Amino acid sequence: MTDPAYQRLGLPATASPYTVLRAAVRALHPDTRAVRGFRAARKRFYWQMLCAHVARQAAGDSSTG
Repeated sequence: MTDPAYQRLGLPATASPYTVLRAAVRALHPDTRAVRGFRAARKRFYWQMLCAHVARQAAGDSSTG
């Protein structure tokens, strides 16, 4: 796993995509979540976290974080 932001979520490879998304939302500062102008950046961040999770599952990694 090379994405440090995904590693900081500390989720197991068996986590559901919804769990990954919830953890990614919580990882952002509340002020970042509140700014409407950052919506595209937030969506890109969530998508990157989901893609990193899928790649980890495809690699068969079972360790946490």
